Amino acid sequence: MGKPTLLVLAAGMASRYGSLKQVDEFGPHGETIVDYSIYDAIQAGFGKVVFIIRKEFEDVMRSKFDAKLEGKIEVDYAFQDFDLTKFGVDRVIERSKPWGTAHAVMSAKDKVEGAFCVINADDFYGTDSFIKMAKFLNEEVTDKHMALMGFAVGNTMSDYGYVSRGVCEVSAAGNMASVTERTNIYYKGEGAGRKIVFNENDVEYELDPQTRVSMNFWGFTPKVFDVCLDLFPAFVEENAENPKAEFFIPSIPDYMVKHGMADFKVIPTSSKWFGVTYPEDKPIVQESISALVAQGAYPEKLF
Repeated sequence: MGKPTLLVLAAGMASRYGSLKQVDEFGPHGETIVDYSIYDAIQAGFGKVVFIIRKEFEDVMRSKFDAKLEGKIEVDYAFQDFDLTKFGVDRVIERSKPWGTAHAVMSAKDKVEGAFCVINADDFYGTDSFIKMAKFLNEEVTDKHMALMGFAVGNTMSDYGYVSRGVCEVSAAGNMASVTERTNIYYKGEGAGRKIVFNENDVEYELDPQTRVSMNFWGFTPKVFDVCLDLFPAFVEENAENPKAEFFIPSIPDYMVKHGMADFKVIPTSSKWFGVTYPEDKPIVQESISALVAQGAYPEKLF
């Protein structure tokens, strides 16, 4: 079995952030957030990274990553675009943005051989996550047994407002029974009495800080491409007139579990997640990375 591949979702326009988060600088020597993920992936034993991008991002992405990663890990690019014919859809649909994260993953199907994992470019996942995912992909993964990284919700919160998380129901065997998107998770109260709650239909429900949530960090085999290709044409037909409809990654594991095609192990991690959505998030991420460098978790200059 060859080394696993890291697929990086980096095609977003970052409209709320105001610039390309994929190449913005957060570390002491201009490192991007995904530089830290790639560093962790290399240390954990990944052999290739594939950036899934829009074609118009290619020059800026290559200028940012190719030279510094040369000789350290194989680098390749896949392009998410509006050509649906390669996915079995023989029609043109006018849209201002592509078809979502599962569509992005499909765009890399010719770039992957063997086990792989998918991450977001603008999320910091932490060393523990990559070590555990690499171990799973090297030792356990099959077409019928895949995985997602399960973060403790208490390690993914913001002090500045609501967050949206995929809250996992985990079976006694440690597998995903369901993932429910909760869009209004927030802190309530102060100090030692502070709780994590979510609001549904104007009713607040408390969440244990150790409740596992999905942060779009998945461990797959190429079987996932086949399932995406089976489901995507019908999704497009059903949503041809909905310009905001998106073919999201979690819908694929959910379908596979419900149809008995595979189970998904929820791998618990102690890593603390952080990421950027708004410009105001940048100094917080910079401070978090500086603290990790000061603690010796990362070298001051990664590459």
